[in-house]
Amino acid sequence: MSAFGIIGTLLVIALIFAAVLTVVVRNLLYICQPNEVLIFIGGRSGGAQRQLGYRVIKGGRAVRVPFFEVVDRMDLTNMPIEVAVTGAYSKGGIPLNVHGIANVKLAGEQPVLDNAIERFLGVPRNHIMEMARETLEGNLRGVLATLTPEEVNEDKIKFAQSLLTEAEDDLRAMGLELDTLKIQDVSDEVGYLAGIGRKQSAEVQKNAVVAEARSKAEAAIRAAQNRQETQISEIQAQLGIMRADVGRRMVDAETRVAAVVAEAEGKVKARIARAEADLGVQRARVEQVRRKLQADVLEPARAARAANEAKAKGAASRIVEQGRAGATALEELAQTWRAVGPSARDVFLMQKVDALVNIVMGSMGNITVNRLTMLGDSGGDGATGDLPRKVVSTNEQVKAATGVDLLRAVQQRLAPPGAPGHD
Repeated sequence: MSAFGIIGTLLVIALIFAAVLTVVVRNLLYICQPNEVLIFIGGRSGGAQRQLGYRVIKGGRAVRVPFFEVVDRMDLTNMPIEVAVTGAYSKGGIPLNVHGIANVKLAGEQPVLDNAIERFLGVPRNHIMEMARETLEGNLRGVLATLTPEEVNEDKIKFAQSLLTEAEDDLRAMGLELDTLKIQDVSDEVGYLAGIGRKQSAEVQKNAVVAEARSKAEAAIRAAQNRQETQISEIQAQLGIMRADVGRRMVDAETRVAAVVAEAEGKVKARIARAEADLGVQRARVEQVRRKLQADVLEPARAARAANEAKAKGAASRIVEQGRAGATALEELAQTWRAVGPSARDVFLMQKVDALVNIVMGSMGNITVNRLTMLGDSGGDGATGDLPRKVVSTNEQVKAATGVDLLRAVQQRLAPPGAPGHD
């Protein structure tokens, strides 16, 4: 055989091997999509899957062991299910009709996936959807029994959340997952929800009326505030005008004050000038009067004073000389008195008696003597023996001169009341 024939034979064998390998790979290699899982049943696996008797492939690829493994697929896409209950009693005994839509799928994570494989491997999707719908309707009735119609109707989100919480455990036990649940309609056949709607409508209308009244009140308040602000602005503008007018008047007044002050200062200065001029005249007049007074009064007064001083000095000289002469005479008399001794007193009195008698007799004129009393010395001492004579002499002299008897008057004063001689 030639070399060309050998090469051709080898190429044919290679092509046949490639074709066989392609057929084998296509029959034994499985590709798993992201929205599905592959279950290889009957093969040997390690770990926990050895007890299960299958192995799960989620995403990726795997090779089936020929003659020992069987491969099955499970779809993980959502299954939309309509959920509807009729006449389900809510809290308070009001039957309600609820209609909603739920999205359910097979669990894609273990261990919930194992529950799904055990229950739904090889089961048609419509059968799975029917089982999920019945389960959700049962949970829906259970949730409705715990909620009032008002709660179901007013807060559908809360109602759906309660339903999700209630159904989650049941669905996970079946290997299902509830993605979403939306309540589309809630109604009743007794008109309870309609009454609630009318009540809510009335409440809405009341709120609308209240809101409208509040809006009108706020509009009126805003209008009043706008008017107030406008009036305040006008008043402020008037105050600004008045302030400007007052400022202008103050400036005018200050200007006039300055003018008046200047005029008054001019007048005062003129008066001061006139007064200063008059002051010179008055000073001249004062000097003239002073000179006149000096000539008419001061000089004669000074001359008279000089004359009086001279006269006083002469009189004083005469008095001094007379005093000196009297002093000399008295000194000579005293020396003579001391030279004569005790009888000098009697001599002196006898010299004076003649002059006293002449004076007394000259003042009395012709006198009629009714009684003459002579007193003499009793010979006693000079202190007590001469006292009666002096008293009687004094009384007689006073009686003779004034007509008053002193001794009689003393006796009348000293006599008791009612006694003879008491006045």
